[in-house]
Amino acid sequence: MRDSSIITPIQHTHAPALEVQAVSAGYVGNVSAIENVTFTVQKGERVAIIGANGAGKSTLFKAMVGLIPFTHGHISIFGEDCRTSHNLVGYVPQYEAIDWSFPLTVFDVVMMGRTRQIGWFRAPSKHDRERVQALLHTLGLSWLANRQIGELSGGQKRRVFIARALAQETQVLLMDEPFNGVDSVAEQEIMAMLDILTANGMTILLATHDLGKASRLFDRMLILNRRVVAFGTPQEVMQPSVLRQAYAGTVEVFMEDGQAYLLADEHGCGGG
Repeated sequence: MRDSSIITPIQHTHAPALEVQAVSAGYVGNVSAIENVTFTVQKGERVAIIGANGAGKSTLFKAMVGLIPFTHGHISIFGEDCRTSHNLVGYVPQYEAIDWSFPLTVFDVVMMGRTRQIGWFRAPSKHDRERVQALLHTLGLSWLANRQIGELSGGQKRRVFIARALAQETQVLLMDEPFNGVDSVAEQEIMAMLDILTANGMTILLATHDLGKASRLFDRMLILNRRVVAFGTPQEVMQPSVLRQAYAGTVEVFMEDGQAYLLADEHGCGGG
């Protein structure tokens, strides 16, 4: 069932959820971390972004949400320049990028996502509290509302930060390596949450090094190696020649029963 407490519909637009056109951003030494990246995502799609260490996955996400400038190109969200529509994009950074030591409850953390709506130095309104309560209920987190964030498991923390991103009335959700360091139960809980969001029309881009999940559970896959190596359905993308370009020198690719398999070193498929 569609739950309007998760997504506030975009009115009067038929524009794609996300358009990235010839974007270059970030630097590694004197070289752009990503260069001339172009792709388009439609509303409600679930896209996995994969690539080796240093491929530019995190750089791409940070450029979309304004954490770093892009030096060339254009990014739009539902037809609006991303630099004026940051409220439409929710970002869940890598686990290691978050300071978990702050003595905040789950409710407090999710309410932080409402900062743009509330304004600085103002108390949350009844509407803001109802919004947060609805999100926690829909995403199965109400029972954790008064728990300190530092007391949660790794999977619970990631789910709370998804709720925090959604609290800002997000239309496009970016998630950077949410499966890193969690067990299979937590992975299933995160995917169940993503299923709820997809059913509600959320557009999701998720960076991962797990090619199995990317090919089974996502509509399309974007392979980065500073530039776009491939973008399409899993069947189109999971080809040995494509994967060798993406992981140049770090993997061996072989085929069995029509499927592509990788043998990668432990540093070859993470980060980004």
